[in-house]
Amino acid sequence: MSEVEKVHRWRLCPSGEHWRRTHPLHVKPSIKNPDGITTRHGHCVKNPTRKDQLYKDEIDEIAEAHFHELTGAPVNDNLDYDNGNSFDAIIRGWTRYWNDVFKPKEKLDPNLIKALIATESSFIKKQDTKVPGRKIKARGLMQITDETLKILTDEKGELKDHFITLNRDDLDEPNSNICAGIRWLFTKKELASWRLKRDATWEEAVEEYKGVLAQRLSGKPYNKNIMPNFRKILMRLKNK
Repeated sequence: MSEVEKVHRWRLCPSGEHWRRTHPLHVKPSIKNPDGITTRHGHCVKNPTRKDQLYKDEIDEIAEAHFHELTGAPVNDNLDYDNGNSFDAIIRGWTRYWNDVFKPKEKLDPNLIKALIATESSFIKKQDTKVPGRKIKARGLMQITDETLKILTDEKGELKDHFITLNRDDLDEPNSNICAGIRWLFTKKELASWRLKRDATWEEAVEEYKGVLAQRLSGKPYNKNIMPNFRKILMRLKNK
């Protein structure tokens, strides 16, 4: 398998396939195997649509294999939270991964993701929040809603490629949540660019992520403390 066949050099399978880790497999019982259970070792599985799909098995494999060796941002600053530095390696790794996949003109800064997590969940990995006026929840470090999870998974929906296949419980796990959250931020940058009729900045993408960009542009009331609080934390990280 050549590297050019993969979506990213860290991926275990060619484009259009996903990884299934080693798992028990039920087979027809026999004299040698009366229980009818054997082991199916890790292998690649073809995606029905042949589009790119990241499943939790591969999300975990990528982090375990590569993130420990990376250096650079985000900076070592716990932002006055007990576990403010606990997810730096995951932030660093998935920011690197999605920058490599999407190749934006301005690369996403891992410090921005750390500031976003601080303002979304205060680094509480199992933070579940009801969305005001709606019967849905936002989950985990990057506060991903049930609606967002559905969009990230739906190969027949609004996304064109690079889908994330997770379930709700997976979003309580930091590695999966951050992977999906950064993927969603890239989509929000595209939507912010459409609203602004120009290439949006990453801070404007955060405005869209937080649901305030449309309100600001239309002159509708919104919480004007949201972005100043975010920028204050981001500047602290950048000036460290």
